Amino acid sequence: MMSEENQSECITVRIGHSLNEAEKNHVTSRRESALECLKRHEIHCSLEEMPNIALVASGGSERAMLGLLGSLLALFQDDLLDCVLYLAGLSGSTWCMVSLYKEPNWSSKLEKVKEDIKNKLGGNISFKEKFKKLKKYYREKDNFSLTDFWAVLYITMIVKEIDEQTFSDLRSKQSTKDPYPIYTVIDKQSHEDKLDADTFVEITPHETGYSITGAFVDTSSFGSQFDQGAQIKDQPEMDMLFLQGLCGSGLASIEKILEELLTLIKDLILGELDMMGDYASSDIKQTDIRSLSAPHADEAGQVLLNLVEVNRLVLREEDPSSHITVLKDLLRGNLQQDKHENLFTMSKKMNKKTVKEYTLYICDLQTSWNLTCNRIWENIAKCIELVVCWVWGTTYNFLHNMTAAEVSPSVCRETIRQYVDAGIAINSPFLPLLRRERHIDLIVSLDFSENDPFESLTETAKTCKRLHIDFPEVPKMSKEEKSAPKDFYVFEGHNAPAVIHIPLFNIVNCDDKAEIKRLKHKYTTFQGPYSSDLIEELLEKAGLNIKNNKRSLLTEIKKIIQRKQSHICSFC
Repeated sequence: MMSEENQSECITVRIGHSLNEAEKNHVTSRRESALECLKRHEIHCSLEEMPNIALVASGGSERAMLGLLGSLLALFQDDLLDCVLYLAGLSGSTWCMVSLYKEPNWSSKLEKVKEDIKNKLGGNISFKEKFKKLKKYYREKDNFSLTDFWAVLYITMIVKEIDEQTFSDLRSKQSTKDPYPIYTVIDKQSHEDKLDADTFVEITPHETGYSITGAFVDTSSFGSQFDQGAQIKDQPEMDMLFLQGLCGSGLASIEKILEELLTLIKDLILGELDMMGDYASSDIKQTDIRSLSAPHADEAGQVLLNLVEVNRLVLREEDPSSHITVLKDLLRGNLQQDKHENLFTMSKKMNKKTVKEYTLYICDLQTSWNLTCNRIWENIAKCIELVVCWVWGTTYNFLHNMTAAEVSPSVCRETIRQYVDAGIAINSPFLPLLRRERHIDLIVSLDFSENDPFESLTETAKTCKRLHIDFPEVPKMSKEEKSAPKDFYVFEGHNAPAVIHIPLFNIVNCDDKAEIKRLKHKYTTFQGPYSSDLIEELLEKAGLNIKNNKRSLLTEIKKIIQRKQSHICSFC
């Protein structure tokens, strides 16, 4: 393994559980702000006695994005936000975090930042801009995956922005007056192989890596190719749009995401064909569609359009035969006879199993179509391949060919890994905050889940038990409690951080159980962008959960200080 001492001029992997110096310095400065905040609430203690408080936000698509914003705004208005040292999110809550951390010292001007975010959500991103970004990802990256496509087509539809800033860009703007951010994803292979310790991956402005086993790389080089701990090939640094796609790719069931992806591809093809119609009447036709005429462009697009429709219909268990017939006619004069006959044979028994083979066969023959007239068709054909093969988050493995005592050897063997939405495993980012070196005393858990508001707690408790990590016991909740929760729960355990758990919709900020049910139906995880009225209502509901519990939050903080003071005195 190459060490930093021997390879001082190249990026190397860091094995160890200590925090990197940049995070240490940030948190040290932030603790001073937290101490002053407590004093403003007439809570007096020393730096040693002061509790380290982390805020964790669950996933839940745009519901989580706005739920987190509303909660933070209420903390700001109640002068409690400066008590928070860390802000950790996953899935939809990270969409909010990315917007916040664009603005240096956002936690001191959150009213303005909130208005900026609301104004942005009222905008739109043109297909032309999306095409340009998709082509850029496809052209510049070795490991193009559905995550790139999802970020460009779906995330921009929600957040209304193509954010190309990187962590390197943001480091110079980063303010130690803001909570230290942690974005959470999971290693897909580790999760499927039930390697709990190698599952959770944290992304911070300075380092990215496996929270529990302690293997990290500089975030600016996450995605570049490594061998034996040293960087051997650069890749473009991850930008904030891709980060949001990486974190927020597990919004619903596979079937729902598949349907959404196919719809997005269909819209992309139709959008490109519309644009080509404009090009056909302009002077730049030869440049943009090479030497082929608009009818050829239409024909190439029609192949992909009908291929997508075949997949959509098979997914819905509807008859795709009319689109299969169109495909045969389109390709009849553009494929050799044996290949066309293969296509005919494969189309006879079309179902969810055979449609994958059929789709890959057509995409594989793309270069034989004699129809390719625009690079976008190559991009879209690749996206269709990725959809049917379900390839997400493909990234070079920075641990490739390394030996790290606590990391499973199977993780280090692979050249690439796949990183995906952490909500697939546990829908709240507790694990990174449970690293002992972060010394967290209190976790405020904001739950924006669509169904059971306690599931992330119970799953975290089970995982921690398997990993021998201290976490409070979580009692089994009744069906009634799950459907109509309170707005404030406290869970405590020996040597474990206290956990305050706050479900988004509850019997305090809602009139009754019926309203909870109505709001859950109104704000589903998988739906289009919210209207301004929906945004305002959700911000208000989330904010009430903080405002109604300000006194309870301060009480729990005081209890932790008293315990720490008693512990210190016992050693005096």
